[in-house]
Amino acid sequence: MRRLVVTLALAGLLCGCTAAPAVSPSVSTPSPQYVVTPTPSPSTAISVAGATPTPAPSSAKPSATPTASAKTKPLAGRTIVVDPGHNAVWTKALLKQVPAGNGRTKPCNASGTAGGSYAEHTFTWQLGQALVARLQRLGATVELTRPNDRGSGPCVNARAAITNRAKADLLISLHADGNLAQGARGYHIIVSSTMVGGAAVERRSAALARDLRTELDATRTMPRSTYIGGGTAIHARTDIAGLNLINVPGVMLELGNMRNASDLALQRSPQWRATVAKALAAGAVAALA
Repeated sequence: MRRLVVTLALAGLLCGCTAAPAVSPSVSTPSPQYVVTPTPSPSTAISVAGATPTPAPSSAKPSATPTASAKTKPLAGRTIVVDPGHNAVWTKALLKQVPAGNGRTKPCNASGTAGGSYAEHTFTWQLGQALVARLQRLGATVELTRPNDRGSGPCVNARAAITNRAKADLLISLHADGNLAQGARGYHIIVSSTMVGGAAVERRSAALARDLRTELDATRTMPRSTYIGGGTAIHARTDIAGLNLINVPGVMLELGNMRNASDLALQRSPQWRATVAKALAAGAVAALA
């Protein structure tokens, strides 16, 4: 059974944008996986040991109509890793250099940016919880890269290891930007052009980005980025450890600029976060169809 992993890996202060100087890599021990398994609905059939199934009449014909389960649980059997970017607590240990792919290293992690008193790590955790609930509703098993919004870590390379160990179908990493340019607002989706999974995984990651873009645009709530991606809302990079180091399709989403008042108002809204979670889940379904 395939599994769909949505990992929200955050790298760097504003989104992992700055590659760290090359030094001898220090490999951290991957943190444990935090698995959230969907609860079966009351209508789910449960097999009973020793029970004798009633054979179907010989004249019965296969139904051409998809089952109710296939319609309502399109992610059943999938595993998704969701990575709520960054950490709630910053310590000097987060400055440790870790592998970032392509022979590079970068700091273990960061606490991220903020809009006023609203921190990026809190935004990504709250959005991540909404996304987990939506994915579970669609039948997925979900793994998180951090268990709460109170601790520090894991490092960006450890988050990638969680995704690989889970043999996920997809990784979705959640972030927000902190661009100081006047008028800079909107969302964009980062893909890696140097993934350890190779060209096939890079192509599937790009396709996932397009599916997510379609669903986010359909919400008509936040525009595409005005400052990255040339209006496409998709930006290829080679310095994002959480994408470089995975061998399954994955993307990092910068869901608005926290230094822009319009974007920040949306990010603070539970209703908007629920809308985005629904859109991201729909994009994952489309990518795996």
